[in-house]
Amino acid sequence: MNYTDKIGNKLNELLEKNYDAEAGYKLAKEKVNNSRLENFFDTQQKERYNFGHELKTEMKTWGQEPDKGTSVKGDMHRTWMNIKSTFSNNKEEAILEEAIRGEKKAVEEYNEIINDTDLPASTKTILTNHRNRIQETLNNVNVMEATH
Repeated sequence: MNYTDKIGNKLNELLEKNYDAEAGYKLAKEKVNNSRLENFFDTQQKERYNFGHELKTEMKTWGQEPDKGTSVKGDMHRTWMNIKSTFSNNKEEAILEEAIRGEKKAVEEYNEIINDTDLPASTKTILTNHRNRIQETLNNVNVMEATH
């Protein structure tokens, strides 16, 4: 089985979103003064970096050329996060809210591709693992935001 152009495009979009999340978590880590949050954001940044490499390797296995770089939307989201945290009385809460928003969207995007019946089993396994880890992160961020 080979990837269709549609699947290749969707995986490149996911790859781009992982680059965006990696950059967003890096920015979040720089914006907080709480060591627990810094460590959490650092871990998430590294995890998204790893997700990107797993996706690139899988795509190359199936003859696809991965795109490189962040998206304009992701750049705009980070700019918004930057502005929001600058003017917010509780910038850590604002950053956590943005992380929640981003992770919810990521889970939806992963689910959309996972539900595509034309995916090779190896790709579906990788995407399901990523989605589950992102869902765990979302659950953790929700708890942090509620207790912050």
